[in-house]
Amino acid sequence: MVESLRRVGYPSDAADSRAHWLCRTDAEFERITGSPPEWRWCVPGRIEIFGKHTDYAGGRSLLAAVPRGFVVAARAREDNRLRVIDARYGDSITIDIPDTERTWRGWANYAAVTVRRFQRNFPGAALGTDIAIASDLPRAAGLSSSSAFVVSIALALTRRAGLEARDDWRAAIASVDDLAWYLGCVENGLNYRTLAGIEGVGTRGGSQDHTAILGCRPGVVSHYSFMPVRWHGEARMPAEWRFVVASSGVHADKAGSVRDRYNRASHAVERLLAIWNAMSDPPAPSLAAALGSGPDAEDRLRDAVRSAAVPLQEFSPDDLERRLSMFTRETARVPQAAAAFETADRNRLEALTRASQEDAERLLGNQIPETIALARMAYEQGAFAASAFGAGFGGSVWALIPAADAAAFGEEWMRRYRAAFPFRDTAEWFSAAPGPGASAIE
Repeated sequence: MVESLRRVGYPSDAADSRAHWLCRTDAEFERITGSPPEWRWCVPGRIEIFGKHTDYAGGRSLLAAVPRGFVVAARAREDNRLRVIDARYGDSITIDIPDTERTWRGWANYAAVTVRRFQRNFPGAALGTDIAIASDLPRAAGLSSSSAFVVSIALALTRRAGLEARDDWRAAIASVDDLAWYLGCVENGLNYRTLAGIEGVGTRGGSQDHTAILGCRPGVVSHYSFMPVRWHGEARMPAEWRFVVASSGVHADKAGSVRDRYNRASHAVERLLAIWNAMSDPPAPSLAAALGSGPDAEDRLRDAVRSAAVPLQEFSPDDLERRLSMFTRETARVPQAAAAFETADRNRLEALTRASQEDAERLLGNQIPETIALARMAYEQGAFAASAFGAGFGGSVWALIPAADAAAFGEEWMRRYRAAFPFRDTAEWFSAAPGPGASAIE
């Protein structure tokens, strides 16, 4: 098993860790079901290097998978039930298919939303499956644990039902990028091409997380845009660099405690697009498409916001102008950052990440004292780039440092942080180079 993990791109230490969790998950699967699994996957978390809240507006992101995440073991059932077993914490749920009445909470809701959407979009599919999962990602820490869970369930259901051989699947989902876009729509509840949406998990996010989880590759950072998902290239991560990731200990549960604040940023984009489409024909499918329609598009949109010819709903003109500025600045940084990685330009990366963090604090408003402090402490301690990432309102910060210094840096970073915020005792850190995307494991 370790050799299989190395072949898909896990370095030796990460391959050993994945093998440990796969063996533990296999054993729990067989203990509960009485049979060994038929299929296994490793499904990573991700680092959003640049691209804060850009994906649901059709913007750009620079992404990397991390060699941590979910391990998944699955086997077909003969009945119409989905059973999901948490092999790490001992929880389990069983969902009848179709499942239309019960209200699920927490991680169970993500599984229920996924199987309901598959049942709606691919009628007649045999979806009865036993799935065991285990994860070593910090929960609700901005590393896309919830989207990685959705991808995990979706990969197992797709394999169980043989969906890739169906004509309706092939007509709608022809690539990994298509699958990432579709799974983003599974989570947010929106229509995907001809596949009708149903109620999602409660957040109006995009497909950035699913794209990184499915599409990123080891040793590189990947440049994507969204709506639709498009790959724009990748840049080598210098072998002598490492990401050190520190979680703040503040849960960024975007489908729970921070949902309304997360969705406000998304609703501001929807309002900007509605203002644009009220004065344009044909309508634009995304804010990025609107702004790309002509050299004066941004100025025209700002004029329309200030004139208030279209209702601004719960937003002020200043609110919408700040949101527009955040989007245009952040999405423009992505190709610049990709070039800086390719040329190992530390100074350029520092300038870009400092600007991104400042705009998140001042324009997007999704930072909290803990993440602001973590980013500042990283620079004080010698990182040459650092930024908060993910949904915000909690979560994590990444820092770039020389690989040889990663362990000492992480320990000291966390020591300083805990001294400043002693009540955040669940904060933790790890270091990583970019890892492989979701992979089937023999």
